[in-house]
Amino acid sequence: MNKSSKVLALKYRPQNFFELIGQEVIAETIINSIKANKVPNAYLFTGIRGVGKTTIARIVAKSLNCINGIDKICKDDLCDNCDAITNSSHIDVLEMDAASKTGVDDVRDLIEFSRYGPSTSKYKIFIIDEVHMLSKQAFNALLKTLEEPPQYENGGGLKFIFATTEIKKIPITVVSRCQRFDLSRVKSGELFEFIKKIKDKEKGKISDDALRLIVKISEGSVRDALSLLDRALLSLDKDKELDLNSAQKIFGYFDKSQLIELFELILRGEEKKAIEIYRKIYEQGVEPKVFINDFLELVYYFKNINSLNIESTNFTLNDEEFSKIKKITNEVSDETLILFWQFTLKTLGELEIVNNQNLSIEMFLIRLMYLKSSANKEYLPLSKNKIDQFKKQDDKQIIVNEKKNETISQVKNISQEQEVKIENNKEIKAEEKLNVNSFDQLLKICNEKKEIKLKYELEKNVNLVHFENNRIEISFNDNLDKNFIKDLSLKLFEWTGDRWIITLSKSKGDLSINDKQKNKKIKDINSAKQSELYKNLIEKFPDADLIDVNSKEEND
Repeated sequence: MNKSSKVLALKYRPQNFFELIGQEVIAETIINSIKANKVPNAYLFTGIRGVGKTTIARIVAKSLNCINGIDKICKDDLCDNCDAITNSSHIDVLEMDAASKTGVDDVRDLIEFSRYGPSTSKYKIFIIDEVHMLSKQAFNALLKTLEEPPQYENGGGLKFIFATTEIKKIPITVVSRCQRFDLSRVKSGELFEFIKKIKDKEKGKISDDALRLIVKISEGSVRDALSLLDRALLSLDKDKELDLNSAQKIFGYFDKSQLIELFELILRGEEKKAIEIYRKIYEQGVEPKVFINDFLELVYYFKNINSLNIESTNFTLNDEEFSKIKKITNEVSDETLILFWQFTLKTLGELEIVNNQNLSIEMFLIRLMYLKSSANKEYLPLSKNKIDQFKKQDDKQIIVNEKKNETISQVKNISQEQEVKIENNKEIKAEEKLNVNSFDQLLKICNEKKEIKLKYELEKNVNLVHFENNRIEISFNDNLDKNFIKDLSLKLFEWTGDRWIITLSKSKGDLSINDKQKNKKIKDINSAKQSELYKNLIEKFPDADLIDVNSKEEND
């Protein structure tokens, strides 16, 4: 293939360690091992797509078999070995795609082929790409050869070079026989300079902001960046520069200033304007999942903007956007941003199960506004495990209020609060009001009112910490019903005509009624076993066991 007709990812593929970007430490380690003649039996390269796994595998093959040696390795004028490896035509360097050859028979043919020494080079090398695709039997067949590869008369040997994106799918017995290298994502600044040089070589007119967008979308993958650059160059008019706005339309991305404006409108509760901006973004061809991921990223910047600088945002934000976020962040609490983050993650999962994702995003934005109205700075969010236990339903929200140091949270449901406001307007008859002065009295009233579920929760899953007029402080176990606090608050208001505060405490509190009864039963049984009656009974019936004790009062 004519070099000028190749795609950029192949045309500018590094041919030696000096052209490689982003993996300098790995390159230096491999070069040093070859110079010291301490070459491992097998290399294992792992990392995300497009960071240079297969490229480094070929460079290692060249470094081992270059006629000029590692100190004078070919750069421009390639020797016969380096030229053949570059073109994938070297007789001693075999490249295999494990995705298409996964069986044990393919590996056996490979091992059989390894019995014969190299023809024109020092090392016989097997490069296996996507090695995690091999079957379990194929991996087992490799083990012995990996640990003790054959040695040849010329002093060389057999070397394996594996590449994979799924390191966890490779058996640990194979990984332990390899020298493993984890390739990192290429840093944004380095990738930007790399594609900018290529753009200049290709004589393309693309603005730096458009190149930064390419870097962002590629997520540290050099191949992805070059593929996007290729697409951008093909979209250019001859005498027109590709600017950021044009690049956003080509790649389906939108101006972040729109998202920041949308975020600001959500904080102000301006529903109509916020939906209008989102619809404009959607009309630009932005997928709902892309939008929600960018929204998550923006929430992160709002939360951490004071600890970041413009360079650390990986070209996501320009100077103007960075300054605007920094200004707005002073007007929003950390608690609100954390709630936004959790709610956005939940919505991201919901997108997988809805047919019209666009409508789901609009409802998500509206729900955020209502969430914001509940998350003032005087409130603090529940911890994650308590959010799971008191999960809000679609038509409800949870407000939590930090009390004193001895309590964790005060939980109050909005729907409950609304019902309370309605009931406050109605006069409760005096004869219907009840006095609840103790925990035991509360249990008694639950029994009288046939509130069996509420009584069950109070006895089994609640530990009393403190009880006083119109305030109950409790701790609880993992079995407590998620609607318990709402149900108890409503019933107490219904019975007493007063609003009660239910608080969750850090203290363990008293044992639950159920636990107290269990302990009493154990104590009574142990006491009864010390009696003469029990001892005489055991003498006559050795297999007998005492399982319960009833007092005379209970029998009566």
